[in-house]
Amino acid sequence: MKIEIRNNELTIRGYINAVERDSRQMQSPQGLFVEQVKAGTWTRSLSSGNDINLLLNHDNNRKLGSISQGNMILKEDNIGLHAEVRVVDAEVVAKAKKNQLVGWSFGFNANKDTWTKREDGINRRFLEDINLVEVSILDDTRTPAYVGTSIESREDKEVMFEQRFLKEDIDLVDHSEIKKTNAAEEQRELDLIAIEIEL
Repeated sequence: MKIEIRNNELTIRGYINAVERDSRQMQSPQGLFVEQVKAGTWTRSLSSGNDINLLLNHDNNRKLGSISQGNMILKEDNIGLHAEVRVVDAEVVAKAKKNQLVGWSFGFNANKDTWTKREDGINRRFLEDINLVEVSILDDTRTPAYVGTSIESREDKEVMFEQRFLKEDIDLVDHSEIKKTNAAEEQRELDLIAIEIEL
């Protein structure tokens, strides 16, 4: 995840998921499993036309934007699901400056999946068709859980809502600090010139 701060606005870029690669081991009521998102799954989900919200910590009361608001671009490439988001929320900008943002998370409903077993006996799940509901930026107040589920009732049937967390190394570039540093250096140079002239 790369975070750039400029004029109290964040631009965050990074991969939310890599396709065709096993996840870390996750726990479910049926035991340990790993998961892969099949190539093309994200493209199919994004082409549905459903709006996708950008949240802080999966909190619907902390909406930071959405695709329809124009501050989030999601696309699948040969690596996986890539995101570029712009955030002007003062609290989130402050958290970024304090290195308190820790990674991405996303929430989805699975429409189609298949299961196999690996040679070591661990179940492997392949996601082939999903409904991406939201993408979240997570901060360090959230205890990271790689997998989370909740059951919702829709149209007389139960639907499982799942969350996946990806903790990342953060590459922070604070352009406002660079500007301050450059201004301070320029002032020092001017002071030195003034001293030399006086001498």
